[in-house]
Amino acid sequence: MNAGEIYTRLQRELKRRPYFVDLEVLEQTASLIKARLVISAGLFVQIYRNERYQTTSLALIFNGNRLYARGELDGRWHRHLHTAPDEHDFSLEGQRIVSLTEFLDEVETILAELDLP
Repeated sequence: MNAGEIYTRLQRELKRRPYFVDLEVLEQTASLIKARLVISAGLFVQIYRNERYQTTSLALIFNGNRLYARGELDGRWHRHLHTAPDEHDFSLEGQRIVSLTEFLDEVETILAELDLP
């Protein structure tokens, strides 16, 4: 998925999920995007994709801390569970490539579990 496709999907998810109140694009070029889907002050989903370096980061952030994330480095995926956000999970499930929609579904589950926002 390229940066332009991600931007289009982010706009779609903003309209589709009523708890997102804003889409902030922090940086965007032809091969890079860094954006946030804002839920509330201090609570957002940050999306980063750099095609040149095959790097992807999808993260749920709360008060400056990562709660949950999935990431790709050099084509290898991993995740950070909300129960251990500083650890890398390279299990089969942790290495599974997920779409933006799947990641946001996971975020919804975690938000409900943690009673956020």
